[in-house]
Amino acid sequence: MLELRDIHKTFNIGTINEKKALDGVNLVLEEGDFVTVIGGNGAGKSTVLNAIAGVWPIDSGSILIDGENVTGLPEHKRARFLGRVFQDPMTGTTATMEIQENLALAARRGQRRGLSWGITRKEKKEYRELLAKLDLGLEDRMTSKVGLLSGGQRQALTLLMATLKRPKLLLLDEHTAALDPKTATKVLDLSEQIIAENHLTAMMVTHNMRDAIVHGNRLIMMNEGKIILDIKGEEKKKLTVEDLLKKFEEVSGEEFANDKALLG
Repeated sequence: MLELRDIHKTFNIGTINEKKALDGVNLVLEEGDFVTVIGGNGAGKSTVLNAIAGVWPIDSGSILIDGENVTGLPEHKRARFLGRVFQDPMTGTTATMEIQENLALAARRGQRRGLSWGITRKEKKEYRELLAKLDLGLEDRMTSKVGLLSGGQRQALTLLMATLKRPKLLLLDEHTAALDPKTATKVLDLSEQIIAENHLTAMMVTHNMRDAIVHGNRLIMMNEGKIILDIKGEEKKKLTVEDLLKKFEEVSGEEFANDKALLG
């Protein structure tokens, strides 16, 4: 479903701030893979997601989604392949619109919009059923403005919107980092549930080693713009945080120095 071939990206080339962000990244995701991505600050985690989404062009390499080469496509043309949830709960929704209006926008993504745009009775019923699955009481607040929701409620709604059209690939960019621990756990469990029920292919960037181990069927660790660990199957199921730290030190020859991740 996703193939990255020798991806390179350097920022601020030729300046004192030159930074090699991706250094020959190769990765293949099969349909239905749920991959968690872990690494220290500046390892290249979010840069990989931005490269896939087309936020900026890569220097060299190829990106294929479901067999289609999207390397030269701008961000807005890749949107039809992708669903994305960002770290900031305010990013994925429109605060001044109702919950049902936000869902309708997501449902109409990629379609032509005319003067007859509106929400049908059938759609309202469907949205109510979808919201009820979140178990957050939002099905009884469909006409509420999204700006009145909590961060966790907005992130859960964003997750629903990002998967409404069953994207080829779902990108979760530290989507629980801004939430309190209890709400983060709820949103993570919802993410896993939605991915499994819809048989989605997904990548989740996280600083939390425990979350990276517990969720998904595959874990990759990045360091200095490279993938240095790729763990799946039974090996991943048996992993502990201590095992992961040890493996990182063996492969990289250095200690994992990221307090945020360790505390997680």
